[in-house]
Amino acid sequence: MTQVASVPEQVDAALARLTLLYPKLIDLSLDRMYRLLSDLGDPHLSVPPVIHVAGTNGKGSTVAIMRAVLEAAGYRVHVYTSPHLVRFAERIRLVGDLIDEGLLLPLLEHVEQRNAGKSITFFEVTTAVAFLAFARIPADVVLLETGLGGRYDATNIIAKPLVTALSSISMDHMQYLGDTLAKIAGEKAAIMKPGVPCVSVAQQPEALQVIEDAAAQIGAPLNLQNREWRVESVGQGLSFTSATNTWKTPLPSLPGVHQYDNAGLALAALDQSGFAIPAFAFKGGLRHVEWPARAQHLRKGPLVGLLPPSWDLWLDGGHNAGAGGVVAALAESLWSDAPLHLICGMLETKAAADYLRPLVPHAASFTAVPIPANDTSYSPAALAEIARGVGMKDVNAATSVTEAVQKIPHHARARVLICGSLYLAGDVLRENS
Repeated sequence: MTQVASVPEQVDAALARLTLLYPKLIDLSLDRMYRLLSDLGDPHLSVPPVIHVAGTNGKGSTVAIMRAVLEAAGYRVHVYTSPHLVRFAERIRLVGDLIDEGLLLPLLEHVEQRNAGKSITFFEVTTAVAFLAFARIPADVVLLETGLGGRYDATNIIAKPLVTALSSISMDHMQYLGDTLAKIAGEKAAIMKPGVPCVSVAQQPEALQVIEDAAAQIGAPLNLQNREWRVESVGQGLSFTSATNTWKTPLPSLPGVHQYDNAGLALAALDQSGFAIPAFAFKGGLRHVEWPARAQHLRKGPLVGLLPPSWDLWLDGGHNAGAGGVVAALAESLWSDAPLHLICGMLETKAAADYLRPLVPHAASFTAVPIPANDTSYSPAALAEIARGVGMKDVNAATSVTEAVQKIPHHARARVLICGSLYLAGDVLRENS
């Protein structure tokens, strides 16, 4: 008897077929997206109001904070983020829950059928799936995160969002977005739309000039941190002020002072959106923000079991210079009470030295590992050599995260951070969550 594949297996098979529709994983353009959406009946024209978020670091945290507050206020919220960590369904949230794979499968098959084998990237075709889901299920708002850049990102087909938001912009994906901060900022600022308010965190001067010029050119009202809005740490909470609102909130549950700016950006976007947010929603939302693999404390699983009881195991998927600076700040402010051992895997497309350099003063040891089932991962030997080059001490290489954890001498209380890649983080969470 032939065994029928389970729904998750069928979803995986459909996703695998979609990866074969284009020879490159990334090829920034909107032409293919508009063509497919037209073939699907233009579902993007029927989605609920959109808050569109771009940036290099912090855009996912900003979306997660907005979701938490809006849902605490009773709003029905759809969300689109990427990449996923364990299952593709993590990318699409419908009214508070991850999309059920029983619903995802027919959507994937429908979009695949309508595409009819035409060339289109995986991100483009799966973004079309998200728009189809958002158009079919009623909600009050869609929180839409760009995948890469902004100008030619598949999400940038919403002509009139409620608000656009720019998180911190730094050097990343230079092979696609340009080799200067100004070029990268220009690509991300291109999500701004005429007459639509844009909120932005404070940016580096080179990026800020590009953003201000773009906003002026297209007629997008720009609301900049420390100019039109401000967020400050006050006691055990945050104070957000703008021309229209003054809000007092708890500190976000996501660790690190960098999350204060992300929370401020989320509040600035909500401030401009017109949604009424009661005080209880800030309290309920900020205290229960969920965003895995961003300074996530792992408390169970085989890797935790390998460590002495007094040790901590943390996971972070950041992978660029800005993310390295964030982790360094966490090490200084939250993790300075015990030695910090780094276990790191990175993609060859990332500037590993720029990520690692801020971490050098905080690392008791560094162990390089491969990213499982990823042909573009640095070899442990190559990544270890980069680590030595930036000044890391006690540098090692291992064939797996498990081996790396086992190699750390268990002599005193310490902390272990697995870092450098969302793909590595996803592999860790698959076995330890």
